[in-house]
Amino acid sequence: MVFWFPLIIWALALVLAVAMSLRGPRRFSLGVLVDQLLRYIMLLPVGLQGLWAFTGHVFFAERTAASIGWATSPFQTEVGMANLGIGMAGLIGAFLGSPGFRAAVGVVAVGFLGGAGIGHAIQIEETGNLASGNAGPIFYTDFLTPLAVLGLLLVQRVLGPVPQR
Repeated sequence: MVFWFPLIIWALALVLAVAMSLRGPRRFSLGVLVDQLLRYIMLLPVGLQGLWAFTGHVFFAERTAASIGWATSPFQTEVGMANLGIGMAGLIGAFLGSPGFRAAVGVVAVGFLGGAGIGHAIQIEETGNLASGNAGPIFYTDFLTPLAVLGLLLVQRVLGPVPQR
């Protein structure tokens, strides 16, 4: 599951964002698409995936550590709690977050997820650890997710506010 979950959650976010951009009272535009992409990336890859990681690290620590190619550690609880915070912030940012709130979530995600991605890269290089939780899709989404949030916020700022109807 650690291999497929990031892929499924990202695919679902993209499909929902496009579908929601094409329906509703607002006419389709790049601004509407960016707005919906931000909403569904905050909801799914940031929010739901953060809660998924929290659950794995805290309640299924042995299985999660094994999927990363590591031994179980007391630090997993701390990693899980960090994921809980990011996940809850993502859920809030999906529906209630201002651009500033979403930017703050993106910055925290860059620090935590980007740092985790760098740690995975070091493990791949130094130990050859190619476990699915270390070198699989989670490795790429550790970078993709926060960069997508911050990149889309930048595009949204350049485009200006989406007209409401």
